[in-house]
Amino acid sequence: MNKSLLFSKINNGLTRILFGLRNRHFFALDLLSFCLAGVLALGLRVETLEEFLQYTEALALYVLIATALRWMIFIPFGLYARYWRYASIDELAQIILATGTATLLVALVFFGVLRPFGLLGGGLPRSMPFLDGILVLLAVGGLRYSVRFVERTIQRRRNHRAGNKRVAIIGAGSAGVMMAREMHANPQLGLKPVVFLDDAPRKQGSLIYGIPVVGDHWRIGDVVRDHKVEQAVIAMPTASGKTIREVMRLCQAANIPCRTVPGIFELLDGSVTINQLRPVDIADLLRREPVVTDLTQVARLLKGKRILVTGAGGSIGAEICRQVAHHGPGIVLLLGHGETSLFHVANELRQAFPQLQMQTIVADIRDWERMRMVWERCQPQIVFHAAAHKHVSLMEENVEDAVSNNVQGTQCVLSCAEIYGVEQFVLISTDKAVNPSSAMGATKRVAELLAQQAAAQTSRCFVAVRFGNVLGSRGSVVPLFKQQISSGGPVTVTHPEVRRYFMTIPEAVQLVLQATTLGRGGEIFTLDMGDPIRILDLARDLIRLSGLVEGEDIDIVFTGLRPGEKLYEELFIPGENCNRTSHEKIYVVRNGAGIEPFTQAQWASLPMAVDELVSAARAGDSTLVRRLLQQIVPEYHPPAINAEPTPPGATLAHRVCTPPQDAPADLIH
Repeated sequence: MNKSLLFSKINNGLTRILFGLRNRHFFALDLLSFCLAGVLALGLRVETLEEFLQYTEALALYVLIATALRWMIFIPFGLYARYWRYASIDELAQIILATGTATLLVALVFFGVLRPFGLLGGGLPRSMPFLDGILVLLAVGGLRYSVRFVERTIQRRRNHRAGNKRVAIIGAGSAGVMMAREMHANPQLGLKPVVFLDDAPRKQGSLIYGIPVVGDHWRIGDVVRDHKVEQAVIAMPTASGKTIREVMRLCQAANIPCRTVPGIFELLDGSVTINQLRPVDIADLLRREPVVTDLTQVARLLKGKRILVTGAGGSIGAEICRQVAHHGPGIVLLLGHGETSLFHVANELRQAFPQLQMQTIVADIRDWERMRMVWERCQPQIVFHAAAHKHVSLMEENVEDAVSNNVQGTQCVLSCAEIYGVEQFVLISTDKAVNPSSAMGATKRVAELLAQQAAAQTSRCFVAVRFGNVLGSRGSVVPLFKQQISSGGPVTVTHPEVRRYFMTIPEAVQLVLQATTLGRGGEIFTLDMGDPIRILDLARDLIRLSGLVEGEDIDIVFTGLRPGEKLYEELFIPGENCNRTSHEKIYVVRNGAGIEPFTQAQWASLPMAVDELVSAARAGDSTLVRRLLQQIVPEYHPPAINAEPTPPGATLAHRVCTPPQDAPADLIH
């Protein structure tokens, strides 16, 4: 028979025997070990067979008593309630502790009872309990860890199969070590970790699970060549988007696929395994430090309150409902115009929060009588106003409806909030309201002014929150790019230099909830969203992450800026006094009610000007609507008179905000 075949059969047979061992088998093996350990201990102590035979009767009694005493310790210590195939250092410590305790108990009985009362006849050597204890420890530990040893040996042999991909793990922290361990433990995945890369100098040159840490991530090209790496795994859950991009570019240059692990919160709750490795998506490339909401203050504010969310069927409105539901509100009122989206959100909430008191209201925020009836019946205490038209190009073609929904609808909701004593009101605004070039942005700026005026008139906490672009929201750019890629392209980008601020839906809603705790009335809040991202880079990243090559598999086509669009968005209007709040990632504008060029006279005439604007929209006079918007919002520049955009080199501090003299240097980045 072929030697390798014989070895394989022996190996497989031994594997089946060891992997088939259960705790009842270990119980029987321990009994045998106790007997043999006693015999061997005595054999080590005496010199001749004749001397050994003199102690036979005493040895039998000793083994019987020692076995009973050991089981009195081993069973409570759980040595027969563990799955030894996955034994670790914790199990080894448990074996040592149990065996040591049992040895001490046997010694106490041996020296305190058996020898003094002559129960062992001629007696046994005094070293007997200690030699016996050492041998029992070796036998008990060896039997159990042999299963683990054989498994690791088999895993190594399987990991050397030709079909396994050689993997470089980028990041030798907790996530990277977990990945290496999982790859070793699951050879059926076909992944073999051969090298670590980590930027920490103290780790470089060391071994982790026998895998060398050879340098930082800039050495990817050399590692691929020297170690024949076929795939990279990014195990840096808290890395910045810049670092992730660098790694992606280096992997692409080395012509190897790159995958990543989920974020740090998924690692902390234990939901990550090697099977959840996935291609890097756009959210990974935009990753930054997560915005953390003070949930204690939010929970205290929302608990037991009647909370109304307008636009509850939309991306932001639905997420507000989800997060509010976590904090024990008295009732959540879902108000929206689209019955289908409301139906789906309501069903989701019922399944996730069976105890939640909830009411779904299908209504149009522009219908004053309907809104009055809703407020009178429901008496909301906190209102999140997320209902709005948000698509820039679509609203340029339908400027009248932009006014009726974003201005008249907000005016209607605010009036009800004033009349029926709403305690706190949060308006969802947009960065497109800053120096707007679109009708949508201008109408949202008018809505901000209306909210500030309502705050001044009521002295209540009526505030606004400005968002950047929200990743994954309906109609946003990333889902559009994904759809275009899945359809074979081309991917359409308006301009190669278009840049936008981005945030995730949960971050946006955390900002909304935080604003309810930070606001006193009249403020406009905005999130520190990092640096604006070039849309062309997003398109290229998504093409690459889909496994395609730009120009070969799929093209990018520039379609030109659409009416109302800008190259660069801004966060503050020149002259606004912006400061950091107590929350380091949130800015606040406190003087929006009196800034130039919006004078006090214009402020006083705002209600009349808004009424005239709404009337023009009802009459369908788009030219008059744009002219009236520009009168109310002097910084609004319609498409025909768009100003040249700020060049990329200008700093945000110069073009969006004049910080106070005592502001920290990093107030605006």
